[in-house]
Amino acid sequence: MADLVTTQEEHPPLTNENFAELLADSFKDEARLQGRVITGTILVIENDVVVIDVGLKSEGAVTIKEFMEPGGEVTIKAGDKIDVFVERYEGRDGTVMLSRDKARREESWTVLEKAFEAEERVTGIIFGRVKGGFTVDLSGAVAFLPGSQVDIRPIRDANPLMGSPQPFQILKMDRSRGNIVVSRRAVLEEARNEEKMELISNLTEGQALEGIIKNITDYGAFVDLGGVDGLLHVTDIAWKRINHPSEVLQIGQTVKVQVIRFNSETQRISLGMKQLESDPWDGAEAKYPINTRLNGRVTNITDYGAFVELEAGIEGLVHVSEMSWTKKNTHPGKIVSTSQEVEIMVLEVDPAKRRISLGIKQCTANPWIDFTEKHKVDNELEGEIKNITEFGLFVGLTEEIDGMVHMSDLDWAKSGEEAIADYTKGHMIKVKILDIDIEKERISLGVKQLSVDPVAGGIDKIKKGDIVTCKIVTILENGIEVVVSGEVPGFIRRGDLSRDRSEQRPDRFAAGEVVDALVTTVDKTSRKVNLSIKAREVHDEKIAMAEFGSSNSGASLGDILGAALKERSSSLGDEPEELAGSDSEKTPPVKTKAPAKKKAATAKEEVAPKKKVAAKKKAATAKEEVAPKKKVAAKQGGDE
Repeated sequence: MADLVTTQEEHPPLTNENFAELLADSFKDEARLQGRVITGTILVIENDVVVIDVGLKSEGAVTIKEFMEPGGEVTIKAGDKIDVFVERYEGRDGTVMLSRDKARREESWTVLEKAFEAEERVTGIIFGRVKGGFTVDLSGAVAFLPGSQVDIRPIRDANPLMGSPQPFQILKMDRSRGNIVVSRRAVLEEARNEEKMELISNLTEGQALEGIIKNITDYGAFVDLGGVDGLLHVTDIAWKRINHPSEVLQIGQTVKVQVIRFNSETQRISLGMKQLESDPWDGAEAKYPINTRLNGRVTNITDYGAFVELEAGIEGLVHVSEMSWTKKNTHPGKIVSTSQEVEIMVLEVDPAKRRISLGIKQCTANPWIDFTEKHKVDNELEGEIKNITEFGLFVGLTEEIDGMVHMSDLDWAKSGEEAIADYTKGHMIKVKILDIDIEKERISLGVKQLSVDPVAGGIDKIKKGDIVTCKIVTILENGIEVVVSGEVPGFIRRGDLSRDRSEQRPDRFAAGEVVDALVTTVDKTSRKVNLSIKAREVHDEKIAMAEFGSSNSGASLGDILGAALKERSSSLGDEPEELAGSDSEKTPPVKTKAPAKKKAATAKEEVAPKKKVAAKKKAATAKEEVAPKKKVAAKQGGDE
């Protein structure tokens, strides 16, 4: 019995707890640790694996790579306390999956979120390249650095930046996606703006600074002065001519510049390099006296001339008109070439405008002076037709000098267009010198002057107001062309063919007929005269009126001519009709020196056939109008 009691006392007391529930509770505690960061102790490091005790039923293993520093070193050892991330339990044996990277990332995300909200900078290390940029380690968290955010200016080689701590600005964060975007450029721009404000506050015109060539364009170069850029224009790089800034500057080159202009409002800075050197134009007037001969190098050729460098920083212009005595319409590039050494003469110096006028032709003999010494006006020469234009011929007189024959000086009789068609380029031609103009460098020539002008003698004898006999040559719609004295061309306009409008028809006349007309104009330049039959008729009427009547007599031309005929017939003892008939056959054409009475009679004979009807009507009308006046006059005479 005693033994039985003893045995019962040795058994543990009975409880109401369920083992399964207790086991489940222990697993619940472990499940709560999954996905969390806990502290563990490193037990051992072997075979690139770190065994860590995190206080669970089994230890966890983490690869040693997760403990490497950015430089590849491992600094942990057995017994160290370290934070790890519990990922999950695997297998029935309860193996714990741990991660050091995720633990560090969780820690970093917390710190980075605070920095992102406060817009603070963070420190990271660029450790890899990816498409479009780089990867950055931010104390465990991996961020993306776009290529455009690495630096202010594009960089070709980013290797010097990798592996070293750099400041970054967080641009974007998404913890759920594990996405972080950072920028190094934003940090640099912020620092640059601070330096820029400090630099601008101390900037003054005339100040000398050092800068780095940031960019080169066709018109100049941009220089980084340490936070602020300035423009170095191509004309301010050097005193000498520079066609492109790349001839003397390179990107990344350190240069010393001077502040020429500074606008504090727009923050534009104009820089210059040549201003730090002495101006070569100082004393240029004394160094280059007028008419001095020098040697220079052609630096640039334009349509209007060529620029010649006399020394570094000083160039002069040789105008195209000062290049050759004879080549007037030739492009400068056909006379000189770039980099050619030429002899020039100083023509003018203007230090204020920084200009020097030079001449090349002044260093050679003037062929125009040589020509005038050998040849004079009216000399006859022979030359080759070099060119034919619409206004004349150019004839080569010497190897360098050409003269021009205007088309009006080709032929006495033919028009210029007709005469110029008779010549061919390259043929030899004989010419006469008409004029030599050395100042304008022109020689006027003539071909027709080699022969006597056939019209000159005849036209000199003709004067305005003369009544001449001319022969009809051509019938035109607007008049008739005639020849006076057999050689002087003339023209009678349609309106000058007759006093009677109905008779002003060119078709009344025929080529070869002879007419009398009054000379209205004499143009010795064009060698033509203008005539008028109408004016001749008026002239004859005035003579008749002056001889046989008066303006207030009331008599018509028919009356006057009738009286003249009666007087003439009575003197000859014949009837007026018979006399008129016989005279019309025998009387010669009208001439300018005939007596007044004879002119009146002849005028009647010429006009009678055409004006017979009109004269009768006029005479009748005149008699009717004059009759009352005559009666009154006769009565008054009788009373007296």
